[in-house]
Amino acid sequence: MRLRLPLLCAALIGLAACGGGNNDATPASTPAPAATAPAATPAPAPAATAPAAEAPASSGTAASAAPAPAPADDANDTRPAPKPFVDEGKWVEGKHYFRIDPAQPTSSPGKIEVTEVFSYGCPACFQYHSVVDEMAKNLPRGTVMTYTPASFRPDENWPLLQRAYLTAQAFGVDKQSHDAMFDAVFKSGELGIMDQKTNKPKAQAAWPTIDDVAKFYAKYGVKPEEFAGTANSFTINTKMKRADELIRAYEVDSTPTIVVNGKYRLTPNSAGGYAQSVELVQWLVSKEAAGK
Repeated sequence: MRLRLPLLCAALIGLAACGGGNNDATPASTPAPAATAPAATPAPAPAATAPAAEAPASSGTAASAAPAPAPADDANDTRPAPKPFVDEGKWVEGKHYFRIDPAQPTSSPGKIEVTEVFSYGCPACFQYHSVVDEMAKNLPRGTVMTYTPASFRPDENWPLLQRAYLTAQAFGVDKQSHDAMFDAVFKSGELGIMDQKTNKPKAQAAWPTIDDVAKFYAKYGVKPEEFAGTANSFTINTKMKRADELIRAYEVDSTPTIVVNGKYRLTPNSAGGYAQSVELVQWLVSKEAAGK
């Protein structure tokens, strides 16, 4: 049934049990309750749906805006340096994390890039996003956190939410609105496909549209007509296509997935839990920093 997965996920949100590890992951030992990862849920095939037909570029000023710049040069970066790399055999390639072959280029030259592949419509991402927030805050000097929105669940309106994130990024309001977007889908329900009062899916005709998304981002100083115009522009359509291509190149088949420097991917499940995923990311960053 088309909506069986979102109904199940909604029912299990309180248990943090609706997520997906990579299908090629071998489950790690059971973590402590405080760090329990979501139970694996079969994910769809990684092939992404084609983006919407390209519309003429908007006159909005952000249509061709570049992503937010990387952090300042290391000389002005007061974060601690990466921990010395030590391999004690705790983390096993092919079990806890997976090599991406070929490695993919990053968007942050000179930095070690940690990327979350996510969707605002993914219940497991909603459960995990506070962990990712802390992960980003505690990354060492010389690293940068980025986000790649997925679209491979059109039956859950993910392509619209992918378009929303990339448009917000173009206007430079993606960071301050990030947590609130999750709340708009899963708490207020204003941008979700579930009716928060009945806990049942909305009729597809009642799903949020780009105009609804534009009204949400008006709270962050973006005029709705400019947001909607940019969202439907050639630039954003192209960015959506590139995001889909990158996710396929990463071999991501479920969300949330973390990618380290275009070389390694992992999930909370493959790492063994939320806390373990943070520890593993730090270890992989140290590995990259040491050139191993």
